Amino acid sequence: MSKIAIIGSGFSGLSAAAYLSVEGHEVHVFEKNATAGGRARQFRTEDGYVFDMGPSWYWMPGVFERFFKDFGYSVSDGYALKLLDPSFEVVFDKGEKMSIPSDYLQLKDIFESIEKGSSDQLDKFMKEAKLKYEAGMEDLVYMPGLSLSEFADLKIIKDAFRLQIFSSFSKHVRKYFSNPKLISLMEFPVLFLGAMPQDTPALYSLMNYAGLKLGTWYPMGGFGKVIDFMQLICEKQGTTFHFNAPVEKLLVEGNLVESILAEGKETNFDGVIASADYHHVENELLPPEFKNYSESYWQKKTFAPSCLIYYLGVSKKINSLEHHTLFFEEDLFQHSVEIYKSPKWPSKPLFYVCCPSKTDDTVAPDGHENLFLLMPVAPGLEDNDETREKYFEIMMKRLEKHAGEKIESHLDYKKSYCINDFISDYHAYKGNAYGLANTLMQTAFLKPKIRNKKIRNLFYAGQLTVPGPGVPPSLISGKIAAGQLLKYLKNKEHEILV
Repeated sequence: MSKIAIIGSGFSGLSAAAYLSVEGHEVHVFEKNATAGGRARQFRTEDGYVFDMGPSWYWMPGVFERFFKDFGYSVSDGYALKLLDPSFEVVFDKGEKMSIPSDYLQLKDIFESIEKGSSDQLDKFMKEAKLKYEAGMEDLVYMPGLSLSEFADLKIIKDAFRLQIFSSFSKHVRKYFSNPKLISLMEFPVLFLGAMPQDTPALYSLMNYAGLKLGTWYPMGGFGKVIDFMQLICEKQGTTFHFNAPVEKLLVEGNLVESILAEGKETNFDGVIASADYHHVENELLPPEFKNYSESYWQKKTFAPSCLIYYLGVSKKINSLEHHTLFFEEDLFQHSVEIYKSPKWPSKPLFYVCCPSKTDDTVAPDGHENLFLLMPVAPGLEDNDETREKYFEIMMKRLEKHAGEKIESHLDYKKSYCINDFISDYHAYKGNAYGLANTLMQTAFLKPKIRNKKIRNLFYAGQLTVPGPGVPPSLISGKIAAGQLLKYLKNKEHEILV
């Protein structure tokens, strides 16, 4: 049995801890914050609001089910899932709305009413997207991305081209649809994947299949319930959690991490998985000579957005608001340019509103609503209260116009969260919220390596390495990193026996 340290308790850290502890290893998770979950933490207010701090879209339910099945559980053992119908609503210019049903046949009817012939085109698009989802989420996404040689297998080479890893998502969508509303609907998921549609691989049409065909779900009680269940599984398998315990240093001897410094003391470990911010680990925890990447490397990378979030409590019900609402009255391309090409606070922002109290009466006091407003912004911008408030008023004005009623005057709770908070709470590079962008040149083996090149027992997990940003990829990232560490430990044991 080996003693293993995991830095960070977000989805990737908890996933790695689960896979290592089930193999009988002594696992210690070090978390700088007071609770597990990383960006998926929850907080509660004294008057009864429960806010998910980050993730709110539960897509790809099969990935979660597969994870829990690996430990002898089902999702239903830990939390109840509810299929949302409508899945979400999109608000366009001039108050036009599109409600996206969970039923695919109803969705086809909506497409056809907007653009003649588009229902058949949607079938063709989804047939191809399903193949990408099944191949991508079963095979490619579990590859460690250590070298190009992983693609040497003829089947994988064929898949790489068939799955359109190296072609543009934007061009792919426009092969099927010409109506601007339909294009915006199909392109919106990649805004949160971390790149302009023009720079995102067409592979990610699998996200359209995940969202529009497999459905949008909600874990009752919020994403915090998913975290609680993962933590419980880890603890049942013997994992020890250390909260309010930021790791200060990784102490290296030769080509191994021998110990870590945390909670004011050094502790020896046989292996380490860093699921904290990759850049922070390399620049603050490791001696400089052991870094995988220079500062110039990180500066050249394209990062997914940060975001301005507002957590709001409303002392009344809002009748005309759905669980998820996308405010797309402005131009997606322009907002994307102001995130990725010419970083600045957006001139005409798109934003998103989540109202989980529409589905779950445990997240707000009786007769109240729980609102989560999120506006994607470029990482690394100057962040101050005045700017936050400026955009709060922009979002609130458009939200009230859509709802047809006053909301701001009924707020009884209000809290903002932005770039400075992501840096403070997660050491997030430039205050990014979603990790490294899934661009054409930052996919698979072109991402930062999951293994330290100079230290044999140090591995990385999370949204700055493979497979990429998002909750399901983070679950998978933890499994990949754990697998690589287990392989190292097995080889080490073999070396000792020989």
